[in-house]
Amino acid sequence: QVHLAESGGGLAQPGGSLRLSCAASGLTLDEYPIAWFRQAPGKEREGVSCISGSDGSTNYADSVKGRFTTSRDNAKNTVYLQMNSLKPEDTAVYYCVTDRHEYCDTWPKNWGDFWGQGTQVTVSS
Repeated sequence: QVHLAESGGGLAQPGGSLRLSCAASGLTLDEYPIAWFRQAPGKEREGVSCISGSDGSTNYADSVKGRFTTSRDNAKNTVYLQMNSLKPEDTAVYYCVTDRHEYCDTWPKNWGDFWGQGTQVTVSS
């Protein structure tokens, strides 16, 4: 049974940083891609980043390029999302997601068959 558990959310000031973690069980990170999505109140869900299972290559939404970095630790079976230069518009619930039938090349449309429970990120002064 696949299980994804996010942690690391919280309150940050504009310009600050947070690091989210996604602990995976029931799969190995070198087999399947892991993506981060986010959803703010009243807005559509948005794909933030994707890290490939095969080679660890990454894709990012234009809105976070240059500010966010996703990485993984295969030994800990954990994926990270380092968020720097945070903006109030980054406020959202962030979800860790995998898809056993898709790849980062097809992310984010119609993507995700296992989702974590989400972690709240709030950027405010």
